[in-house]
Amino acid sequence: MSSVCVGSASAEHSRFVQRVRRRYADERALLPEGPPTAASLRAALQALRARGLPLDAALRVLRHLTLERLAVLDCEQGAPLEVVTHGMTALAELVLDEAAQAACAELDERHGMPIVSAPEPATPAADAAPAPRRCAWWIVGMGKFGARELNVSSDIDLIYVYEADGETAGNAEGRNRISHHEYFAKLVRRMQTLVSDITEHGQCFRVDLALRPNGNSGPPAVSLGALEDYFQAHGREWERFAWLKSRVVAPAESAHRNGSGQWLRPVVLPFVFRRYLDYAVFEALRRLHRQIRDHAARRAAGHPERAHDVKLSRGGIREIEFIVQLLQVVRGGQFPELRTRPTLQALQRVARAGLMPEDKARQLAEAYVFLRRVEHRIQYLDDQQTHVLPTRDDDLAWIAATLGFGSASAFLSALDAHREVVAQEFDTLLGGNGHAAGCNGKGCPGRSAAEDLDALRSQCPPELAERLATWAQHPRVLALREEARMRLVRLLERTLAWLDDGRAPLIAALRFIDWIEPLLRRESYLALLQERPAVHQRLLRVLGAARWPARYLLRHPGVIDELASAELYETRFDARAFAAELEARRHALHKTGEDDDEALLDLLRRAHHAEVFRTLARDVEGLLSVEQVADDLSALADAVLDITGRWCWERLKGRHRDAPRHAIIGYGKLGGKELGYGSDLDIVFVYDDDDERAPEVYAAFVRKLINWLTVKTGEGDLFEIDTALRPNGNSGLLITSFEAYANYQQNRGSNTAWTWEHQAMTRARFVVGTDDLRARFDAVREAVITAARAPSALAAEIRAMRQRLYEAHPVRPGRFDLKHSPGGMIDVEFAVQYLVLAHSAAHPGLRDNVGNIALLQRAEAAGLLPPGVGRAAADAYRHLRQLQHRARLDEANTQIDPAAVAPQREAVLALWTNVLG
Repeated sequence: MSSVCVGSASAEHSRFVQRVRRRYADERALLPEGPPTAASLRAALQALRARGLPLDAALRVLRHLTLERLAVLDCEQGAPLEVVTHGMTALAELVLDEAAQAACAELDERHGMPIVSAPEPATPAADAAPAPRRCAWWIVGMGKFGARELNVSSDIDLIYVYEADGETAGNAEGRNRISHHEYFAKLVRRMQTLVSDITEHGQCFRVDLALRPNGNSGPPAVSLGALEDYFQAHGREWERFAWLKSRVVAPAESAHRNGSGQWLRPVVLPFVFRRYLDYAVFEALRRLHRQIRDHAARRAAGHPERAHDVKLSRGGIREIEFIVQLLQVVRGGQFPELRTRPTLQALQRVARAGLMPEDKARQLAEAYVFLRRVEHRIQYLDDQQTHVLPTRDDDLAWIAATLGFGSASAFLSALDAHREVVAQEFDTLLGGNGHAAGCNGKGCPGRSAAEDLDALRSQCPPELAERLATWAQHPRVLALREEARMRLVRLLERTLAWLDDGRAPLIAALRFIDWIEPLLRRESYLALLQERPAVHQRLLRVLGAARWPARYLLRHPGVIDELASAELYETRFDARAFAAELEARRHALHKTGEDDDEALLDLLRRAHHAEVFRTLARDVEGLLSVEQVADDLSALADAVLDITGRWCWERLKGRHRDAPRHAIIGYGKLGGKELGYGSDLDIVFVYDDDDERAPEVYAAFVRKLINWLTVKTGEGDLFEIDTALRPNGNSGLLITSFEAYANYQQNRGSNTAWTWEHQAMTRARFVVGTDDLRARFDAVREAVITAARAPSALAAEIRAMRQRLYEAHPVRPGRFDLKHSPGGMIDVEFAVQYLVLAHSAAHPGLRDNVGNIALLQRAEAAGLLPPGVGRAAADAYRHLRQLQHRARLDEANTQIDPAAVAPQREAVLALWTNVLG
């Protein structure tokens, strides 16, 4: 029984602390005051060595001093959690570095250093053969060690990796050469002795090597090539979670940010993070969690006190780690900003990415800190690697007191509350087994695909049954693994159930079959839909709404993950947040050396496709008007042009300034903020730079930018770009100086713009560029559209252009083309352009690029149209746009029965008659 009174918060209650203070009273002062850091720990180690202690003894005494100090800081002074975890991590790193130096010195003297004759991976190949050098090697810390989250009595999970196979140089006499395989096996054994052997001073750390390739049956150290081969051929899903927090922790020169430890990244990152949304890991993590719980249950059998395990029991530390790691592994391939090792930091990032509500992330973070602090107090008691609450009343009261509770019962109540929060979130994310309760004769192990499909077809409507009949011998279906086949059958069962109760229309089910058939080899989509019934249901709604969304989803299937967002239908496009997310992802790729051109091209495409799909999903749900859809798609295009331009300039060889002095002018639908799905971009590039290199540099810049926007990668493309509206059209320069652009538009000199180009200027808009160019462009645009013109000549030219377009787009007899027929949308657009060019000098309200509907209303208010004509034409134009939008979404013909739009046609013709006769 402790001599300290029950309920005291003094570290003296710890039996371990008492032992340290008795045995190492003279040594305690050798550890500098304050939290243990790498510097203070090394100073204490040197002081211990100066007293004559051999390395192994000094390291063990240092560990005792460190734990005693942390117990005081934690229990008596309320130190933050990271003081404890970082202190223990710094101790482990120092121990391993010192042991590594000693082991290498011994082995080098006996066998010579391990050598390689290849250049370092980051070094360009030289013409001459590279000089022999020491073979790099690394100690990889896993789990909490890798994340700098070690607990006070933690073991350390390590994996030893060396650069390449070869042979040592031999000793001073050139003898005793051994293979690298033998050298590093001896090194591991010597390290184990220095770090793990129990001596009169105890041990430094228990070391676990079971996470290495092939576990305890594998070699103690592996070459980097062998590690890569193992990942590709034998790596299991649970190992991806193990490697998620991996970090080179020693030797010290390899572990720092620019050390050779970076050489492991190209091998480890592709194994942990897949390029697609990887929902197949749900079931793998469930199996791992079941194994852990089963093991904990077996240990607790006959020992009821072991049910109170703050790490492994329900709602414990491990479940928080699983929640966070699952979200990271599923999405970390496409969203690199989620890649981080510390649990608390990862929680912040998944919340910032919208993958978890902020309040839930905060609750889990609070639970994590609480549980980790409890875990440390359990271990302070006797320096045992246990996570089970003590059974002694005084120990329990001491833990409560050190956490600020007045009684053990109050502490236990808070503990239960935190664990319940964790357990509920875990069950929400991973609690189900992912399968139906029983197989009901379908989707059962051992059955064939044909048997499963035959059983399903009997329940289907005829059209669906006919479609499924083609799957019985389909190569993609027959090639499915059993687990994937069972997932497919259960998805079909769920679809049929929703069909029966009216939650999904038949057309959605048919399109679902068409959509998923080409994707059957990509089993992650089956896993995603099975794991996320809400995504499955929303997907059917989108597919059932129109044909174009189904086709878009087939081209970009990964975007269906957007349907999982709770905020999907509650928000709209936010350009600032979009840019911030892309920059965060690029920064994350840069930190791991993955930010090459190809990676950034794919990053831009994935982000753009996801945002288009979000708008599309809101659109088909009726949450956005046609104008709002166009606004959001136009704002998205603006953002993509801005970000892509900045990234291209930063990577442009030969650039002569940090930021370009250029502008992108949007015309047509982009300029008028009327973009639709799949619209191309009409843009003109200009620059304002007096440097003699400017013409060549900006031409190279624009070529690079257009390539980045239009090239097709594995993720598709971004936009089709049309630059025909630049000065002199397709025969002109791809980018011109702003002065030349202004002179051309304002009819200065012999090379001047045509009337149709001035019509286009009415919808021109400054999209990207420097602020001073924005003001200068606005001045040029205003000068162009307010220039003096002969109204009759202007009207004649616009009527002639209208006739040419009409002839270029023939309409079938008895049909009305929503855009091109007389009384259609083109008539409205041309009438508005005439009003702007003919009257904006006298009526400033017509100069703003606010869209056709607003300009018609302003023209009527200015008395340029008879009362009601402008308003009726504006309403008609809006209705025609809505019809065109819906027709294109459903890939339907835009030539319709004239009777369906007779009032709108009459309103537009009235506008045309009043404006252009």
